[in-house]
Amino acid sequence: MTFTPPRPLDGVVYRWTSCTPNPTAEARAVVRRTLSGLGLPGETVSDAVLVVSEFVANAAEYAYGPYEVRIRRSPAEIICEVSDGHPVIPHFPTLPTASPFEPNPQDRGGGLNALCALLAERGRGLHIVDQLSRGAWGFRSSRGTKTAWAAWPITGVGARECDG
Repeated sequence: MTFTPPRPLDGVVYRWTSCTPNPTAEARAVVRRTLSGLGLPGETVSDAVLVVSEFVANAAEYAYGPYEVRIRRSPAEIICEVSDGHPVIPHFPTLPTASPFEPNPQDRGGGLNALCALLAERGRGLHIVDQLSRGAWGFRSSRGTKTAWAAWPITGVGARECDG
């Protein structure tokens, strides 16, 4: 696959369908190349790659296509978006109120149940998104699609326009 970021940077960088093998890994690679090419700090690139990875995995598992990853740049921030064809508002994921990293205080049995709950692989994604985006994320619905988005400020140091 030949990768060329859109010019100006305000568009789709990756599309996939329900038949695409491993869209999460491909999206990670495309987002990393795109954001690294803009000269953004490594931490911002890594955080955005992980957030987009979570959004893509959730879209692929819980929604239906078509699917798209977009990256937009404003003067103040980089915005990464993942859209799917499931616009129904009740299907917007929500951040669970209890952190999956903390044992449930009502689990008086402790021991194995508490350890299993602590190490559970499911239910941590939006907490990770929230931490890595410093709370600058959300969902919106329009024209038959649902879009998950997250934004990171551009510090100006090292960031440059994409030459395409």
